[in-house]
Amino acid sequence: MMIQSFLSSADSPSTPIPNQAGENLPPDREPIKHMLIGSPKAVKSTIHYLQLIGYADAVAWSPLVPTPNPGEVMSIMSRSLKV
Repeated sequence: MMIQSFLSSADSPSTPIPNQAGENLPPDREPIKHMLIGSPKAVKSTIHYLQLIGYADAVAWSPLVPTPNPGEVMSIMSRSLKV
């Protein structure tokens, strides 16, 4: 699951993660992970705005996951950028 892979990498940055966004990328591209944390309304609004401006499709984001803070959720998305 994408969320578990993302969270486990934050716990131990040196642990390799299978199927992470970086495998088989051309040398001029690098993986990047985005995390949105906030109220469900704010996170959904940001996801839709990023789609509107052409940065990331809304379907590329993980489902909203509750955080330990009441009323707060997170969603993550991985993609590669040309550098």
